[in-house]
Amino acid sequence: MDISIQKVLTRGVVIPASPLALTAERQLDERRQRALWRYYSASGAGGLAIGVHTTQFAIRDPKIGLYRPILELGADEMNRLDRGRSKPLVRVGGICGRAEQAAREAALLRELGYHVGLVSLGAMKDSSEDELIAHSRAIADIIPVMGFYLQTAVGGRILPYSFWRRFAEIPNVVAVKIAPFNRYYTIDVVRAVAECGRDDIALYTGNDDNIVMDLLTTYRFEYDGRVVERRIVGGLLGHWSVWTRKAVELLEECHSIAETRRDVPQEMLTRSIALTDCNAAFFDAANSFAGCIAGIHEVLRRQGLLEGIWCLDPNEGLSPGQVEEIDRVYRAYPDLNDDEFVREHLDEWLSL
Repeated sequence: MDISIQKVLTRGVVIPASPLALTAERQLDERRQRALWRYYSASGAGGLAIGVHTTQFAIRDPKIGLYRPILELGADEMNRLDRGRSKPLVRVGGICGRAEQAAREAALLRELGYHVGLVSLGAMKDSSEDELIAHSRAIADIIPVMGFYLQTAVGGRILPYSFWRRFAEIPNVVAVKIAPFNRYYTIDVVRAVAECGRDDIALYTGNDDNIVMDLLTTYRFEYDGRVVERRIVGGLLGHWSVWTRKAVELLEECHSIAETRRDVPQEMLTRSIALTDCNAAFFDAANSFAGCIAGIHEVLRRQGLLEGIWCLDPNEGLSPGQVEEIDRVYRAYPDLNDDEFVREHLDEWLSL
């Protein structure tokens, strides 16, 4: 991996998991898709993740055929955006499926200039730990890898400390997205990486229910007669695909608090709960996350970045009561949205 990309990744940045902009006919809306990525870059995001869950897994359906086109469009737009940035965007692409599919997707990402493959093991629920490690090594032979601990509620599997300890020893692993929505499992990942001694593996939160505390916490372990510490330095989150300007400000504040080791202000604890409350509305936690994609789309629609909330699956939409919940958190936490920032620049992003 290029040293400049490695530095950005290990420093810790906001990486929005990119939604898919569609027309009413459920075709790719290139104008609004580019506008969305321009919004993220202008907000101060340090990277983009495309072809991941928030982009909708159905892009891989041969009848839809959007996996390569959306990645190509993303690469083209990030080439353009990088020309106006002091630091390049970290380009993350989603990798799914068993050996053949995963290898094919990893090769495509490498061909298109993506820096990191975010590897989902959701298709390998019945595989042994040895098989999972072999699978991960095979992908890492093609492209630098970001591991992914996905919560069981949306298709993940429990991955014990022993897996993460072995995973962290794979040379081309550069990061892990920790998203089990579980404190015990989160500690397993951080401890495994800390005890492996790999300072070059960046830890990113995907725990939408605990974003702020993940970013503020110093994890400390005693291992082999010494004390080792690690921090979760950034986030790769569907939640950060909305209100992204505020997410960037939040991460900068968390970095400042953690690096100076000053006491965590009470206000940050309060803000942690506010963000989790917003996430519950956007991601439809009350209905087991059934409306999570549509909820993100609804926030972006209100801001004018998306034309509608259409998903590739016509049966996928907002759950009953979800609009009212989004209305509620908008009223309750007006300081958390970046609507004014979007209004100031929307025409610019849409017209370029």
